[in-house]
Amino acid sequence: MNTNRLKTENQGIATILAFALIPLSGFATDVYIPSLPTMSRELGVSDLQVQLTLGMFLISYGVAQLFVGSLLDSFGRYRIGLISLFVFAMASILIANTSNIYFIYAMRIVHGITVGAIVVSKRAYFVDVFSGDQLKNYLSMFSIIWATAPIIAPFAGGYLQSWFGWQSNFYFLAVFALIILVLELMFSGETIRQKMEFSFRKIASVYVDMVSTSSFTLGIVMLGLSYGMVMIYNMTGPFIIEHQLGHTPIVAGYSSLLLGSAVMLGGFMGKLTINKPFFGKLTVNLGLQFFFLVAMFISLGFIQNLYSLVFFAFIIHACSGYTFNTFFTYCLSKFPKNAGIASGLTGGINYVIVSFLSYAIIAAIPAKDELNLASSYGILIGLSLLIMLLIFKLDRRKTTSRSAQ
Repeated sequence: MNTNRLKTENQGIATILAFALIPLSGFATDVYIPSLPTMSRELGVSDLQVQLTLGMFLISYGVAQLFVGSLLDSFGRYRIGLISLFVFAMASILIANTSNIYFIYAMRIVHGITVGAIVVSKRAYFVDVFSGDQLKNYLSMFSIIWATAPIIAPFAGGYLQSWFGWQSNFYFLAVFALIILVLELMFSGETIRQKMEFSFRKIASVYVDMVSTSSFTLGIVMLGLSYGMVMIYNMTGPFIIEHQLGHTPIVAGYSSLLLGSAVMLGGFMGKLTINKPFFGKLTVNLGLQFFFLVAMFISLGFIQNLYSLVFFAFIIHACSGYTFNTFFTYCLSKFPKNAGIASGLTGGINYVIVSFLSYAIIAAIPAKDELNLASSYGILIGLSLLIMLLIFKLDRRKTTSRSAQ
């Protein structure tokens, strides 16, 4: 008998704890965004080198999710989650006590792996515990809950940076993880109903089945493109605001707070329209995003300041939040029998796409001004329109094939 099973009377608290950990990936990146310019200066490295700390996290976080789902489906969610929380906290403390950029890279890779295990296990928790409309409702809330990180983290990080220095951001992450660890020990437990046999052949078969489902795979690509717009700003916005426009880290934090609110607003709109026609609502959303991108380019001819930057980024990020919410709900509910693997693949491929795309774009178009930011948005919005057209054609072809039968 497994004494670590989640107790029925603790399900409410355990669900709150699960929601509290869903935004951890965002906290692990966004809390020190206002500190990036200061870290570059104090560590004696280039802007691109310190931006790579975000890239290292995203790559390891994405790759870890590709494989951790099978471990969670085979060995359970609870113990792996507890160990990962502890290791994450220790890595955060080590980062705060070093000035070696390469050691920080290593610890950020550890961050990515452990956060991958934590977040995937908590996504799977909801599929384990809930079903039907209740599950669909919770899944549609994921991107909304996740958006609390871009709102709260940079706002808090800006003040932590100004008061205590960049290291305090990582102490904050450590304390947060340790508090949740204690609460998990007190109130949470194992939720998996039936563990899958850990067979490489069976696991590989499940992976192949999921990846070969075109609607699932293209949906993940759309997730990567929509979140890539948010990450591009996260990696470049503070440099534009602090270096080009001459504002403080606190102003950069407030700006990120507003743009995090935009992502959450888009998520709320996605939840409100969850039962609306799929292609119709996404066509309107992407059309709005493209319209305001064009308006952003036109406005650069006569105005470039903090307000114009935040205004256009807000609308573009809100549309990204809508796209992300819509496809995230769809992808996670696609394979309920293998929730861990589906969650891992969804998050993993998404973050691999985000990490490579965002780093490649900022390497080609550096964090210089609003024009470069608009150009970066343009690349991702253009790709989103092409992928959405492909999804539409595949769906129409499938519908025509069914009608013929």
